[in-house]
Amino acid sequence: MPFAIRPATAADISAVAAMIDARCDWLEERGLPTWRDSADNLAAQAENPDGHMWILEETAHSRLVGCTTIQEEHPPWGWTSEELAQPAHYLYTTVTDPAYRTHKPGTHIALWATDRAARQGRQWIRRGCMFPELVRYYETQGFALAHEVQRTHHRVYLMQRRAQRLAEWARLAIPSP
Repeated sequence: MPFAIRPATAADISAVAAMIDARCDWLEERGLPTWRDSADNLAAQAENPDGHMWILEETAHSRLVGCTTIQEEHPPWGWTSEELAQPAHYLYTTVTDPAYRTHKPGTHIALWATDRAARQGRQWIRRGCMFPELVRYYETQGFALAHEVQRTHHRVYLMQRRAQRLAEWARLAIPSP
């Protein structure tokens, strides 16, 4: 299935919100925690004028099937001062449409972001999550657990992988800044 990645715009907010709701439904059906309470705030990230949220679209129907937010800063807690000084991109709030699970949209996003980070001179691509199941999933994308941090109410797993050129994933991008 052909996919493309592009920067999100304010026009994407309702589609991002609908996709987040679909993911929340899927998670709730399995008794898993969701973003339901913060879905509107997550969707509003599409309106960031700096273009930090990226949309994965299924190109044949221009259907939004995933999103992620890429930042140059990552949480100051949990990383060493040396790690914080390294050039890295940090993935936040990656969400995918469960109807496309068999096409691995989350993997498409992660590997595209790995290539993008390398093209922009970053050493690392990093992310965090709160569930051991996600740690195992992200490991299939080449991420390794770097740190486990106890926050107020949650254990957070901080992960990273080396940024590297992956030409087969770069082709997904509509030219990015």
